[in-house]
Amino acid sequence: MAATTHSSTFLLPSIPADNGHPRTYALVLLNQRLPRFTPLLWKAAHLRVCADGGANRVYDELPQLLPHEDAVDVRNRYKPDVIKGDMDSIRPEVLHFYTNMGTKVVDESHDQDTTDLHKCVAFICDDTQDQDKSNLCILAAGALGGRFDHEIGNINVLCRFSSTRIILLSDDCLIQLLQGSLRHEIYIQSSVEGPHCGLIPIGRPSRSTTTTGLQWDLTDTEMRFGGLISTSNIVKAEKITVQSDSDLLWTISIKKP
Repeated sequence: MAATTHSSTFLLPSIPADNGHPRTYALVLLNQRLPRFTPLLWKAAHLRVCADGGANRVYDELPQLLPHEDAVDVRNRYKPDVIKGDMDSIRPEVLHFYTNMGTKVVDESHDQDTTDLHKCVAFICDDTQDQDKSNLCILAAGALGGRFDHEIGNINVLCRFSSTRIILLSDDCLIQLLQGSLRHEIYIQSSVEGPHCGLIPIGRPSRSTTTTGLQWDLTDTEMRFGGLISTSNIVKAEKITVQSDSDLLWTISIKKP
């Protein structure tokens, strides 16, 4: 079975070299409270896309995250490349501010069948060259918290774009999809994440999941809703391995400074 690696180095003050295979990060900013580490994500990303009302969050909250800097300077420096969505949440003055600065606006109010995150992920995938897609990692800031139906919609995007590496982020945790067709090696950045973690079957039950590096490892274990799922687990090693016959959600806590 082919193996793939994961690491939350984007949470570090500077991203170390990645053994010759650097990630290409794109950032989506959603209309939920932005994580305190959003400036780090912004720095790591080559493309920054606001999902509709996410532009309000950038305009209002980034100056609060950088309180020792002038708010006008912060807003001028943190200009999104694209604003995309059904445009029902962005405030007119925020839209005017960013369009005057040259931000591209893509109005998809005609599409009410997909979420704003779905629209932004599709845009990023279309904008990425085929040869770069294997290294693409989309970071979705403000994807967790708030309304539960929004959270479920964001998790559904992970499933709809299962071959694309997407990480949902809040102040407290991250969530990503681990494809069942691959063996996963997760390198823990213990200075910024952990120790609490979980593995949750998504789409269908897992007949067999095996892990190493957890306090309560799984060995050919069946997981399903209504039965066993691996929540409130603890990372005990620098490398976690996960192998399953179905897709799983991996979640790990993010440490407070």
